[in-house]
Amino acid sequence: MHRYYGRGPSAPGEPPFRCDGFARAGEVVDSTGERIALSQLPAFLRALLVTDGTVTKILEAYFWEPVVVDTLEQRFEDAQEPVPWLGVERGDPCLIRDAQLRGTDSGRRFAEAFSLIRTQLIPPDFRRRLIDREIGIGVLIRDSGLESYREVLDVGLDRTADGETAVFRTYRITIDHRPVILITEYFPVALYR
Repeated sequence: MHRYYGRGPSAPGEPPFRCDGFARAGEVVDSTGERIALSQLPAFLRALLVTDGTVTKILEAYFWEPVVVDTLEQRFEDAQEPVPWLGVERGDPCLIRDAQLRGTDSGRRFAEAFSLIRTQLIPPDFRRRLIDREIGIGVLIRDSGLESYREVLDVGLDRTADGETAVFRTYRITIDHRPVILITEYFPVALYR
């Protein structure tokens, strides 16, 4: 949850890709200042950064194999600091989930995802299915028929758990006009070249 502390509405600048999927001089930057021009990323990887659809379905269509969400860890944790992007205050309970999106035929890991969820703000059946790890968050939202809005808040460079260079995007899911889920997805650049 610490990756979201100190991040929020007071951050300078317009969120990336809010209105456009094209940023001629756009770059992604890591914490050390390393920069990669968006134009240098593989086209499909750029598409993943801007999409507001269900990534699992897009990956299935592109790689032409079923993709499953493997939940690696899931736990409840109380926030030690506020998370303004979600309206979380110190001490608020949140569900934390680490997952990977994996091709069932190839076994390739297409993405890693870290989620922060305000479970008290989602409908009981949705909450139960989420906690029971029935299916991925995007598929669960679609299958439940909940009206939602996704907004990309941040993009950049980082490393996967295996140390690979990855492009990430952080987006917020709003349900019933309340921000309830933050997801950061990491896409290993080498896999998409």
